[in-house]
Amino acid sequence: MDWTNWTPRIIANLCFIVKDGLVLLIRKKRGLGAGKINGPGGKLDPGETAHDSAVREVQEELGVTPLALENRGVLYFQFVDGLSLHVTVFIADGLMGEPVETAEAIPLWFPIGAVPYGEMWEDDQHWLPQVLAGKSFDGWFEFDGDKMLSKRVEFR
Repeated sequence: MDWTNWTPRIIANLCFIVKDGLVLLIRKKRGLGAGKINGPGGKLDPGETAHDSAVREVQEELGVTPLALENRGVLYFQFVDGLSLHVTVFIADGLMGEPVETAEAIPLWFPIGAVPYGEMWEDDQHWLPQVLAGKSFDGWFEFDGDKMLSKRVEFR
């Protein structure tokens, strides 16, 4: 894969809320990755920043507002079917409100050391533990459906 001339079709974000040694994840109910566990997030609306979109998506998916968002990295995804995504990853230090199930997602709290990587996208195990430990990164991944074909992760 030649990433030098790569252009994403979709610009999106993920937001991992951390509170009291726990991370708030979701079981996605529809769309890309339905059935998988992931962080809340989604596509940017026109004119929206990644930060503002992350806040809005968490509010829509879980009914809470993430606090003190910190940009921790970028994911670059290329799927063999042509789908390509640029995803900004945020960590939030707490939240306002109590998470609720919505049409989009079921909220799930996990201890940081017990994140269920086997129920998540295959790439997550290669960067999320380090992000939850305070690191920043960039990651490039190729997928064929749910199967990861290649990976490159650089921590900074």
